[in-house]
Amino acid sequence: MKPMSKTRTSQSHDSADLRQSLKAAGLQVTAQRLAVYKAVCTSPHALADEVCQVVREELGVISRQAVYDALNVMSECGIIRRIQPAGSAARYEHRVDNHHHLACRSCGSLIDIDCAVGKAPCLVAEDDHGYLIDEAEVTYWGYCPECQKSLADNK
Repeated sequence: MKPMSKTRTSQSHDSADLRQSLKAAGLQVTAQRLAVYKAVCTSPHALADEVCQVVREELGVISRQAVYDALNVMSECGIIRRIQPAGSAARYEHRVDNHHHLACRSCGSLIDIDCAVGKAPCLVAEDDHGYLIDEAEVTYWGYCPECQKSLADNK
């Protein structure tokens, strides 16, 4: 699966804004967290190992565990989002608003799409069994234009 990311966001990715987001989430601003956050912002839907590689290019030395810890704490604080489409390792993105994903069954590309209904949780369960539903994860599956072309060429 190749990592692909097309995203629409108005969030700024300059260091001052990233620092402010970390502080607002109650997190200490460290070079490692800043580099991890920046990597997620510039490479939406990246795998943890991809984030680690980007961070190592920026900082030089950082353990894989430190990257995983930073990703975990930032996702718990809600400043990044952890997603895991079926059959894929966890991916991380900075877009935390109400949106869904479109995944290619062939190449694994993943793109953001806006909510079809517009208001969270986007889906109303026929029977909520007494749960107070506050979120619905939706992944649309299909074939990206490139893979459709490849499939047609192979017929």
